[in-house]
Amino acid sequence: MSMDPLPPSPWENPVRALLRAGKPAVGVTITVNTVETAAQAASLGFDFLWIEMEHSPVSLDTLRQIVLATRGLPAVPFARVPVNELWTAKRVMDAGAMGVIFPFISSPEEARRAAAACKYPPAGRRGSGAGLAAFRWPPAADYYDLADRNMMVIAMIEEAEAVARIDEIAATPGIDALFIGTSDLAFSLGLRGRQNDPKLDEAIQRIAGAARRHGKFLGRPAPDARQLETYVEQGFLIFQGPTELGLMAAGASAFLKPFGKAHQEEERKPLY
Repeated sequence: MSMDPLPPSPWENPVRALLRAGKPAVGVTITVNTVETAAQAASLGFDFLWIEMEHSPVSLDTLRQIVLATRGLPAVPFARVPVNELWTAKRVMDAGAMGVIFPFISSPEEARRAAAACKYPPAGRRGSGAGLAAFRWPPAADYYDLADRNMMVIAMIEEAEAVARIDEIAATPGIDALFIGTSDLAFSLGLRGRQNDPKLDEAIQRIAGAARRHGKFLGRPAPDARQLETYVEQGFLIFQGPTELGLMAAGASAFLKPFGKAHQEEERKPLY
């Protein structure tokens, strides 16, 4: 194992600290382009906000407002960027995101591109312009070292091609975690998103094995908390919880049932 060239950090990303201690980190998915909802969600007990910029209208400006509105709240802001490009990662990090989730990492070259986007030279290609980001992070003598050590870099595994090359992807320095996008992976495997198929289970096991071999944290969606214990036993520690809208629907359903009120969202299944 190579020696870390960075000096000891005075602060550790709380999600990273949980994972290193072997404890699960659970995020709430933010899809509504408003700050108030995200700020409320950040105070409910979740460990991080999964700010969804791939599949929702959440804008860069709203991301910045969320970052500011959640200063001092328990959940830290992570952003799923729409594509694996330097400029998309750079902009959310410079806005103050403490983790970047990269979709569709299907080759070691793509994994290296994601890792490089989140580190300053010489380790990576992140540009120097983080004045706004430093305002959100704890005070430090050197933000650059603090960010290089604490930015969470999460690679989403969502295609059959990624499974075929999973050991190469998992071996990539600078990638902290592999996150399985189970729905997209099921589509890529020809299952039309079906989650209860042995073919998907086999792919998940291959990814989990690679994560263990290469010392990467492992994540997946967790739409139903009843499965959480099983997932943890399988080695998963990072969980994408429901959206704020899904939680609202679930809460409304629980409230209305004693009144005998039907709820139109009750029979819908989460589209992970």
